[in-house]
Formats: sequence, C-alpha cells, structure tokens
Amino acid sequence: MESTQIVIEADGLVKNYGTFQAVRGVNFQVYQGEVFGLLGPNGAGKTTTMEMIEGLRRPDGGHARVAGYDTQKDLAKVKEVIGVQLQSTSLFELLTVEEIMKMYASFYPSPVPVEPLLEDLTLTDKRSGRVKHLSGGQKQRLAIGLALVNDPKVIFLDEPTTGLDPQARRTLWDIILKLKERGKTIVLSTHYMEEAHVLCDRICLMDQGKVVALDTPRNLVLSLQSDSAIEFRLKGLDERTEENKKHLLRELSEVREVKGVELRKDVFVLYTDKLQVSLTDLIEKSAGGVLELADLQTRTATLEDVFITMTGRSLEEK
Repeated sequence: MESTQIVIEADGLVKNYGTFQAVRGVNFQVYQGEVFGLLGPNGAGKTTTMEMIEGLRRPDGGHARVAGYDTQKDLAKVKEVIGVQLQSTSLFELLTVEEIMKMYASFYPSPVPVEPLLEDLTLTDKRSGRVKHLSGGQKQRLAIGLALVNDPKVIFLDEPTTGLDPQARRTLWDIILKLKERGKTIVLSTHYMEEAHVLCDRICLMDQGKVVALDTPRNLVLSLQSDSAIEFRLKGLDERTEENKKHLLRELSEVREVKGVELRKDVFVLYTDKLQVSLTDLIEKSAGGVLELADLQTRTATLEDVFITMTGRSLEEK
C-alpha cells in the first residue's frame, strides 16, 4: 500500500431481495494503492456489495463513499473516478479490439491512449481481430482494458479469472500487479484462495452476506495459530458411529503440539506449528494398529483453512 488514505468506505451496507437478505451490514475501508480482496464462496454477497459501492445497486441500508463521493448522492462524480469489470461483460462481438477500445474511449473527456493500453494488456497483436474470435482470457483482458480507458483511480474487478486456464489466470495476475505498481486502488472479488493470497494486501472474508474476518493474508493464516496442517484418512471410518468419530477427534486433539482438529467429510486435518513433533507422535499412536492411517500428507496452512475454521464450510461450497 502506498498510504493510509481512505479511498472507499462501506458503512453498514444492506441489500434485500424480497425476504432474502443478500448483504447484511457490511463494513470496511479500502486504502489508496492497495489491492483489497473480497474472498468467499459463490453466493457470499461479494458481487452485490461491489455493485452497491459502484453505484449500480441502491442499498436498502447503510451507505458507501468512493474518493470522498457518496455513491448515491454524487454518482456522476463516482463514475468519473472508477473503472468496472463486471462478472459478465457483454461485448460487441463483430467489432475489432481496436474499434471497441476507441468507442469506449470516446465516452470520456480525457481517455488514455489506446495503443499503450493494448500493449499493457498484451492485446496488440489482436487489435485488428474481431472480439468474437478472442479466447476467454483475451476477452477478460479486453474487459479490464475497457474499465481502464478513463484512467480511473479505483478499479473494480469482479471474479476476473473465473473459468480461465492457469496460464491465462497468471497473465491477468501480472496485469493486476502492474496496475498496483502504478498506484491504482483495486477491489477484487474472487473465490480462489491462491489468487487472493498472491494479489491482495488485505482480504475481507465474506460468507452469507456478512464479513467474517478482515486482515492481511499472513495475519489471517496466523490467526489459526498453526503453520502447518497434517491431512489423512482412516481406514474403516465409514463403519464407525458418530459418537465414535467424536471420540476419535478428541483422541487426535491430544497429539503433541496439535492446536486444532477437524473432520472434513472423510479427511482428518490436524493443525500444528511444530510439524515434526506432531507428525512423529501421530505415527507413534497409529503404530499399535488402533489408527490405520491412509493418504497421509502435510502442507502449509492456507486461507481455505481459515475460512473453514470460521464458517464450518469450504470456499467451494455454495
């Protein structure tokens, strides 16, 4: 982050659809020059929250400000300082890349030059190609380019890499990091934990329309008080009663230096900050044959672990 100047304020945002409350009193601030992530599963309220901040949806409660402008009272001013890439962008399929870029640029009094923008987005060689012939990744880069033609202070990217292959996703990551280097403030929604970890200075974890945690990726993982996770299955688990499974969890919680134990479907997860000690003790306990370990692996604790610990469910669940 370049400074602690507040660029976005979300204050008690609420959005209802009939009796369903999609967003339930969301509060956060975004600082100048940071990549701020909204991380959560599909249906968590990320897109609705972004659309209220962008002025695309009117809140049923609370308010939002962007660059000092109220998103309802000063919407015209807000539009001057933001660029938006929607989750689903309808493009003019028969126009060329250059034509659509120049058309969007004509909507603004002081647009940025199209040529360097195409170069930044690695679309120069596609400038004369029709939009309908672009790949998924190229279309996403074009959608981001259209959000940048007015040289916005704040850029909103809603699930920009969904459905892209790993290489196309990495290309977009590079573009987002370059925008950050230029001092842009970026709000990014995603349900990919690796993406949030790589790109975001701070992450707002959302679930069921609420903020469940907000901090840097490192601090969120540290909140587990564990550096590592041990994962394994137990043979014959499906034959055990629920009471017996609870007994197993209590027994596993007594493994040395283990800070927490979870059972995710049929996989046990043990959290520890002393991996070697815990792993050795677990293997010793299984040596007598009471615990028949299978598919044992170790890994670093992740944002997925944080989310599951706080909500009881995975980022992949709806």
